[in-house]
Formats: sequence, structure tokens, C-alpha cells
Amino acid sequence: MKRIAPFLLFLCSFISFGQQEKPKKYFSLDASYFYGSILEHNPDIAHLITDHPNGFLISYNRKTYGLEKWESRYNYPDFGYSFIYQDMKNTNLGENYSVYGHFSFYALKRLLMFRIGQGIAYTTNPYDPDTNYLNNAYGTRFLSSTYLMGNFRKENIIGGLGVNAGVTIIHYSNADTGSPNHSTNTFTLNVGLNYLLDHNNQPDYIPGDKAEKYTEPFHYNFAVRSGFNTSGVVGSPKLPFLTLSAYADKVLNHKSTLQGGAELFFSRSLEEFINYQAAAFPQKGTKGDEDSKRLGLFVGHKLTFNKMSLITQLGYYAYYPYTDYVEQVYNRVGLERKITDDWRASVTVRSHGANAEAVEFSIGYRL
Repeated sequence: MKRIAPFLLFLCSFISFGQQEKPKKYFSLDASYFYGSILEHNPDIAHLITDHPNGFLISYNRKTYGLEKWESRYNYPDFGYSFIYQDMKNTNLGENYSVYGHFSFYALKRLLMFRIGQGIAYTTNPYDPDTNYLNNAYGTRFLSSTYLMGNFRKENIIGGLGVNAGVTIIHYSNADTGSPNHSTNTFTLNVGLNYLLDHNNQPDYIPGDKAEKYTEPFHYNFAVRSGFNTSGVVGSPKLPFLTLSAYADKVLNHKSTLQGGAELFFSRSLEEFINYQAAAFPQKGTKGDEDSKRLGLFVGHKLTFNKMSLITQLGYYAYYPYTDYVEQVYNRVGLERKITDDWRASVTVRSHGANAEAVEFSIGYRL
């Protein structure tokens, strides 16, 4: 019995520890009506700008109070999910329904909010060569969508209810997964309400350790990026591409990491484009046997939020034999997820200015 008693005490302690409640999570809701205008970023979509689009945005947000250290480093942001309905006010463009993941950041005693959302949109009336040939903005029914929001926001004015108002920019594009793809950008004014769930039981913000310093030595990384895209010519097929990247990174602190390296691009769509140009426009000098490979050099920055990171990179095609396809300078923006200490996965968009070439799905290894 004397031997069993300590074991029972340990077992009860273990069960008690296992049944301890996890930290409570806190949430809020907000809804806004918006009204605005499609920006003429490209003269080719001028015929689609006929009225002022409107719609609404609903979001579900998880509040942070510093229970994890990264939360205080970013002044206790919110993150969650959004839904946007937008009537484009043009018969050829139709209506868009979108879902997003988003982050919201605060300043000026949390009265000013900046939000970025990334997601997928469904458009009701995409391009069709027979029935909707005027829609040269959306070449596919499913689109990539990003929205940026800057709002004045006041929470918990009366019984958890608050107000918000500001501006929102909503972007729709399929990143050349189909053609045509001139995309749209809508600038809107928005006004709405927000509601703090469990508003009578909100915790205090836990201050972070501002003196905390963190750095790491240089690390070497390898990544494989792939997906499907088109050559940008209407009717061109969806073809695979492959990018092999090797780069070094230097962690400066808990937030920022600098990157620099090289990558080799293989694109079936560029091969298709070269063949098309040689056959359709021989007077331009394209023969059809030009090398479609590209070698890029890039520098970048990674902004880390716990296991998620925002990637921004700027590159230059140092080897680019066929230069009539896209600009020689490119940029990459996207999100990376830490899977283990060594493995990463990401979804990024590689563009040339406002011209998106591809959505890249990547897997990477960090030495």
C-alpha cells in the first residue's frame, strides 16, 4: 500500500494537470457596408467601369492580449476570417463572393486599424469567348483576391458595440492561371459596426519584454516552387512551371529576417509563348528555338508572426535570353508557414509590377 500511494498521488497530479483549462480565447465580429469605384489601372478595362460598385464585408476576429510573446511585439493584433460580397455594377463583370484569412494591426491607442486579407473569390460572370467576350478582367471563375483596409475603429462603446469607418482597396486577379487577366482594383469607402463578444470579461494586455534581443547565425535554404499558368495569350493552355531556389537568410530579431539568393526558372508557358510568337508574328524575329530558361538573383525580407511569415522579395533576371515575355525585374509576395524547425511551406505570387505571372506553391528546407 505504501508503494501504491505515491503512484496514485502522481497519477492524480498528472490527471489534474492534463485537465487544466487552456487559456481562454476572445473574439469579436464586425460588419461594414462599402461603396466605391473601380480604378483604371489599365486602359484595357476602361469599358468595364460603368458605375460605382458596392457590397458588404463581414469578419470574425480572434483578439490577442499577449498570452504569447509574439502578440505584444505587434501591439496585440487580431486575426481571423472575412467574407466579402461585391456587386461590380457592370453586367460583364457580374458579382464576386470572397473568403479570406486576415491580420489586423493597431496604432494610436488602438483607434487606428490596418488590415490585410488574402483569399479566394468566386465571380459569377467570367470571360467567355461566345457569351462574355467583353470581360477581359477575369479569365477564370475562381480568382485570387487581396484586400487592404485602413479604419478608424472604436470598440465597446455601448455593451460591446462599437463603430468603424475608413477606406478599403479590393483586388481580384487569377495570376495568369487563365487568360485574359487584366484584373480589377476597387477603391471604396466603408462604414460599419463591431461587437466584442464576452465584452464584460476581457483581460488586461500583458506587456512584452521590450529589452529582449534575439538573433541567429546565417542559415542556408533550398526551395522548390511549382504550379500552373498560361502565357497570357487568350486561349493559351495551362502549363506547369518549376522554380529551384537556393538562398541564405539572416535573422535580425524575432520579427525580421533578411534573405538573398538565386533561382532557376523553367516555364512551359514561356516555351509556348515563344512558339506562338514564331508562328504568328515571324516578322518580329522570333525563331522558336530561343532558350526559355531564366536565372534570377533576389533579395528579400521575412516578417514573422509566430509560425506564419509574410515574404516580400525583389529579383532580377540575370540570365534572360528571350526578353519579350515579361519585365526583367520581378517581385514575390506571399505567406510562409513553419512546419518543423527545418521545413517550410508557402504560397506566393510572382509578379512584374502589376503583371502577375504565377501563383507559386512551395516547399522549402532550412539548414
